[in-house]
Amino acid sequence: MRSFRTIVFLLLLSSTAAVVAENPKTSAALSFDQTVDRVVERERGFVVTMKRLHPLAETYIQNLHEDNDHNVEPVSDQYFLGRIDLNRGVRDSMFQRQHQGFLHHVSNPISSALAYKFLPQGFAQMVVLDPDFQKTNYRFTFVRREFLGEARCIVIDVQPGKKAREGSFTGRIWVEDRDFNIVRFNGTYAGHSNFTHYLHFDSWRFNLQGGMWLPSYVYVEESGTQRNSPLFHDLYLKAQTRLWGYDPEQLNHNEEFTQIKVDNSVDERPVAKDNSPVEAQRMWERMAEDNAVDHLQKIGLLAPSGDVDKILQTVVDNLIITNKLQIEPDVRCRVLLTLPLESFTIGHTIVVSRGLLDVLPDEASLATILAHELGHIVLGHHVDTKLAFDDRFFFADADAFQRLHFERDAAEEKAADSKAIELLATSPYKDKLGNAGLFLKALQNRGPALTSLISPRLGSRMASGNATRMAALFNSAPALEKQRLDQIAALPIGSRVKLDPWSNQLTMMNANPVALLSPREKMPFEVTPFFPSLSYSQADRKLVAQGSVRP
Repeated sequence: MRSFRTIVFLLLLSSTAAVVAENPKTSAALSFDQTVDRVVERERGFVVTMKRLHPLAETYIQNLHEDNDHNVEPVSDQYFLGRIDLNRGVRDSMFQRQHQGFLHHVSNPISSALAYKFLPQGFAQMVVLDPDFQKTNYRFTFVRREFLGEARCIVIDVQPGKKAREGSFTGRIWVEDRDFNIVRFNGTYAGHSNFTHYLHFDSWRFNLQGGMWLPSYVYVEESGTQRNSPLFHDLYLKAQTRLWGYDPEQLNHNEEFTQIKVDNSVDERPVAKDNSPVEAQRMWERMAEDNAVDHLQKIGLLAPSGDVDKILQTVVDNLIITNKLQIEPDVRCRVLLTLPLESFTIGHTIVVSRGLLDVLPDEASLATILAHELGHIVLGHHVDTKLAFDDRFFFADADAFQRLHFERDAAEEKAADSKAIELLATSPYKDKLGNAGLFLKALQNRGPALTSLISPRLGSRMASGNATRMAALFNSAPALEKQRLDQIAALPIGSRVKLDPWSNQLTMMNANPVALLSPREKMPFEVTPFFPSLSYSQADRKLVAQGSVRP
C-alpha cells in the first residue's frame, strides 16, 4: 500500500506534467514557464493589432433590485454605443441621439459616480487584459486543461505581483494551446479609489480571421458590493458589451469597380421607354431609401443582407399575399445591429433592430411588428427625399443618430396600427395574436424601468407611458402571469440571433430548446451571461486538423 506522502508526491508530479504544452506546429514540448512567455508575447502583439482596429462597442447595463422574497428584477438601465480607439479612448466617438453640453462633460465624473452613470471607457477597457502586459508584474499558476468549444485551452490563474501597478488584472485566463492566444479572461482589475470601482467581468474573444482572436463579448456582474465610502451604495447590476465592425471594407466600391468587365462597346439592348412622372417619383424615393440603407451598412449600424433578412421577408410576404396587396417597388427587410427595441421604415425597407428580434417570443409577435411597418408602406408614408442627395451623408459616423431620423408622428403611428390590425386579421397569424398581445403587455410592464432599452435611436418609440404600439391586441391576450412556466411573453436579451463581429453578418442561433424549471428562468428583456462555443476560423481549423492536437 502506498503511503500518504507517496500519493501526494505522485499527484504533484502529475500536476507538473500536465503543465507541459505541446505546440501542434512544431510538436515541441514547452514548460509552463515557456508557455507563459508565449502567452505574454502573443498578448502584447494583440494590443498592437487592436490599436489598428476600431470596432463598434455596445454596452447595455441593467441595475437590479432583490425583494424580500429574493426575486431579482431590473429597476433601471443605461446604454452606450461607441467606436473603440485604444490610442484615444472611446468617449470622443460616442453615438448619441442628442449632443450633450459642456457642463455635462465637466460634471460627469462625480455625478456619474453618485448616480451610477458608468463611463463607457470602463467597459471598453475590459477587452484588453493589460495594455502593457509584463511577465514580471504577475504571478501565474497552472489550473487545468479545458475545452471551450473547439479550442483546447490551458487555464491559468493570474495575480498581480509586488511590482504591478494599480489597475492590473487579477483573475483567470484561458489560452488556446496552438498559438497561445488568450481567448477568455475572467476577473477584475486590482485597486480602487473613492471615485472609481473596477467591476468583475468575463471577456471572450473569437477567432475571426486567420491567427487573430479579437474581443467579441464581455459580461459584467456585481452582486451587492459593499463600499466603505459613504458616497457609494451597493452595486447590483448585470451588463453586456458586444463588439462588431472589425472589417473596415464592408462596402468597397473601388474593388467592385475593378471587377467590371465590358464585353461589347455597343449597347444592343432594346430602346428603353421614358419613365412617367409617377415612375420617376418612385425611383427618386427609392434612391433616397438606398442611400440611407447603404450608409447605415457602411458605418456598421445595419447588417449586410443575409439569412435573417430572408426570414423577415417570408413573414412580410405572407402578409402581402394573404391581403392581396400590390406594392411598387418591392418591400425589403433589413436588421439594425443595435440593441434598443425599435422598428421603422426607410421608404419600402422595413428595419427591425437586433435587440427586438432577440426578445420576440414567436412568429406571430414578429408578424405584428412587421405588420405595423407594412401598414406605413401601404398607407404611403414616404421617406424624406432629401436623402436622395448623397452630400446629406457627409458627416461623422458618430453623428448618425442625430442626422438621420425615421420616426413618424402620432397620427401616422395610429394609422399604421389600424392598418396592421386589418392586415393581421386576414393573415396566417390571425389565431395566434394572443401571444403578440402578451409581448406588448410585458413591454409595457417593463418599459418604465428599462427606459434605455425601449428608447429608439432612429425610429419611433414602441412604448411611452401608458401608450404602447398595437395596444388593440391587449384585449386578445390573456393575463400576464409571472408564475406560469408555459407563458413566455418575452425572451432574455440575445435569445434569437448571433452576430459575426468581423463581417457584421447575422445568423439564427443554433441552441437546443431548454425546459424552464422555475419562473425565475423566464427573464424577459433581461441581461444574461455569455457562454459561446469557440471555434477556429476556416483557415485555422485546417491547421488544427493537420496538427497533433489531442483531446
